[in-house]
Parts: sequence; C-alpha cells; structure tokens
Amino acid sequence: QGSELSGWAMGRWTYEGIDLNHNFADLNTALWDAEDNDLVPHQFPNHYIPIPEYYTFANATVAPETRAVIDWMQRYPFVLSANLHGGELVVTYPFDMTRTYWKAQELTPTPDDGVFRWLATVYASSN
Repeated sequence: QGSELSGWAMGRWTYEGIDLNHNFADLNTALWDAEDNDLVPHQFPNHYIPIPEYYTFANATVAPETRAVIDWMQRYPFVLSANLHGGELVVTYPFDMTRTYWKAQELTPTPDDGVFRWLATVYASSN
C-alpha cells in the first residue's frame, strides 16, 4: 500500500521507539564545517566521512538495525547504493539536508550532482 492508503509512518519506529528513518548519523554538518574551514579535501577527505565517535558509544541512541547497517558499510565500502523507501517513488540524494534548517528548498549540490540527477531521472522515468 502506498502512503495514501495506509499510515505514512507505519513501520518507521522500532519497538524501542527509535525512528529508523532518521537514526543515521548526521554527516552533512561535519562536511559543511570542514568546507567552511577550508579543510576539504586535504585534512578532511570528502570521499569518505567516518561515522562520528559519539555514535559508537554504548549509550548512544542507535537502533540495532542502524548499527547493523553501519557495520555492513564498514565491512563492504561502496560508492553507490539504492534504497526502496516504502514502495513510494522517492529519490534521496547524498547530503540532501539543507545547510540552513529553515530553508527547506536550499540547493546543496555535491561535485557529482549531475550523476545523481541522471540516476534519479533514469529511475523515475523507468518506474
């Protein structure tokens, strides 16, 4: 069922009450801070941003499902992935948060923005 036929948030929270849709570490802010301080790419490589140390603490609010995905990503590094998001037609770009929280439409392109736009177009037009 699409979101118009069922609860839009059904299946989004774990038994412990963690929202799996927003449980991954915020890597955007770390990258933007490094860019603002001219640390990219020499001191802060933008091709691999490590999971923040606080996310690995035993008392961090990280769902077991999220920890499993992080472990999997660290064992098998990859450069491109796909995610089926509840069966809806959604294309999410890497680093798609806005730098300014209240500017929902702020463009935050990455150097490979053209590649992701092409992939999104191919995906959307094929489905």
